Order: sequence, then structure tokens, then C-alpha cells
Amino acid sequence: MCGDATNWDENAYRESILKEREIQTLTVFRTAWAPSPNPSPDAVVVASSDGSIASYSISSCISKLPLGFSNAKAQQVEPTAFLQGHDGPAYDVKFYGEADDALLLSCGDDGRILGWRWREFTQLEAPVSLKGIHIRPVFDLMNPQHKGPWGALSPIPENNAIAVDTQGGCIFSAVGDSCAYCWDVETSKIKTVFKGHLDYLHCIVARNSTNQIITGSEDGTVRIWDCKSGKCIRVIDSEKDKKFKGSSFVSCVALDASESWLAFSNGQNLSVWNLPASECVTRASFRASIQDVIFDDNQILTVGAQPLLNRFDINGAILSQIPCAPQSSFSVSIHSSGVIAVGGYGGLVDVISQFGSHYCTFRCKCV
Repeated sequence: MCGDATNWDENAYRESILKEREIQTLTVFRTAWAPSPNPSPDAVVVASSDGSIASYSISSCISKLPLGFSNAKAQQVEPTAFLQGHDGPAYDVKFYGEADDALLLSCGDDGRILGWRWREFTQLEAPVSLKGIHIRPVFDLMNPQHKGPWGALSPIPENNAIAVDTQGGCIFSAVGDSCAYCWDVETSKIKTVFKGHLDYLHCIVARNSTNQIITGSEDGTVRIWDCKSGKCIRVIDSEKDKKFKGSSFVSCVALDASESWLAFSNGQNLSVWNLPASECVTRASFRASIQDVIFDDNQILTVGAQPLLNRFDINGAILSQIPCAPQSSFSVSIHSSGVIAVGGYGGLVDVISQFGSHYCTFRCKCV
């Protein structure tokens, strides 16, 4: 028996299929906790593969969504604030400054670093359908293009990650042209170019106590740079360690609060260094690639190509493994209260308590 196709709308059906596919393949590349005077987390900001920057209310998500772990049934929620910031994926978000005076920074595949006033971003009333055109950035920093042998300009290289030094008035970027850049916030100009990597940069972190930055690259090295001179003062080469297996590129780097301990991953491998002693204290290999790493006091949290949040001690011993909604996670961030946000494939964000229980799981809005 055949159905009635009299009112069949081929275009509407095609659009619904494409929209569903877009929702399912949306990827969260970075989560960041918004500044707040409250001890509990108020909002998490998300950078996604569709170029959007969105803020989600944690209290609203917890009150509307079921408690506990969820994956396929995770509900899509409306953001409290939204920007269509970048042409192409948005890879990173950071806050520059504190409380209401903070700037929200983002970077992406279009080679731009954009900055908005956080207060203006959260207080303006505008529908999501406006896609962020209701607010203009405070600054718009564009990566330089390079001239070829016949004068032709190269494509604008992407920004893969950013770091900040609020005391020095600087933003640092890890860029696809194998360089790191130091931008002056006041003048919106490049102060320093850090050259030395042989392939594009994946990650960057600022070691402000020593006026240094640390970068990780596709060339398999971690480099420590002096910000004053722009020179590389140390190279950590993971490719020289034959014990390591799999990919050699450095995907993520992290410093602890004292800026004395460095953790980084290359593929399935995790390394932990005592920087004052210039000594590697941990080298460990795991089943899946590690895609983000952070410190939680004297412990280390990682996420990657497994639906797990891993917690290690400083010696690399696994303390716990908590199931996560994203099948592949690209970001883990921790609030000062201990609450953790994990974001990744499918536009999914998991909010996990300091005790390891799941507060809620939500799917980001795809606009």
C-alpha cells in the first residue's frame, strides 16, 4: 500500500535531512567558564565548528534537563548569548581581564582573533536569528600573509589556539604558518613573532611568571620561548623518545597553577615535566589519542578520542575514568569550584561535578 505523496515537499525534506546532519556533526572545540562573582559556575562559553561563540546558563540547563549521564538523547538547548564570530570553525575562546570588565576573545580558521566586551555580549537583548550581527567586536586582529617568490600572497593562516597575559597587555596565538605571534592589546599590532617550529602550531600557553610562552607543533616538538627577545630557549622533542607510539605531533599543552609543571600530549602519549628541574617525570602511553589536558591542583585531567574523562596523578597513574557524552572530546575546562565541562563531537557538552557525578548533558544550538 503506497502513501499519499500529493503534498510531498522535496525541498523541505532535503533541508530537514541536511539540518539534522549539521546538528549531529557540530563539534565543540573549546569550552571556557565565564567570569562571575559567584562561587558556583554561572555560564559556560563554547566555540564550535560552525564558527559560533555561544554562552549557556548552567543553572538553566540543570533545572530543565534530566540529571545524570546522557548521550544520544541529549537535548538541544538555547544559548543565553550568541555570536556568529568566524567564517569557518572557531577553535578557541579565552577571557582577558576579570568580572564584567573582561573581554571575550575567540580565534578560528579564518585567521582572526576577535574581542568583545563580555558585559555587552551578555546584556544585549537580541534573537539568535540575528547571528551576532547586533554586536561589533572591540578589536579584530588578522594574521599577516606572506609573500611568495613572485610576489603572490599566501592564504591567511588559521589561528588554532590563543593565550593571554593581562599584566603585559598581550594576546599570544598559535598559528598555521608555523609561527606564534604576540599581539599588543592596546595598539592591535604584532609585537613579537616567534619563529622556529617546522610545521603549524596546535597549542600555546602563557607562562606569565617568567615572561615565557610554551608552544606545541605538528613537528613533534614543544618549545619554550622568551617573550622579551622572541627567542626559543628550550626544545622538547617527543620524536626522539622511541618508547612513544603513534602520532608525534603535539596536540595540547598545559601548565599547573604554580607554572612549575608542564603536561603535553602527542597522539596517545602523555608527558609531564618539572620545569625548574628541566626533568621529565612521567612518560605514559594510552589506548586513544589525547586531545586536551589541564591540571587540577596536583592532578591531571585529559580527554580525547574515547568517551572518557581521565584523571591521573603526577606520575601518570590513572585515578579515575568517568564516561562522557561526546564520543570524541576536544576540550576539558575546570571551574574554580571544581565543576568540569567537557565538549566535543555532536555539539555535546557534559557538565560534571567535582565528585564525578553528571550534572547535565546538553547539545549546543546549531544556527
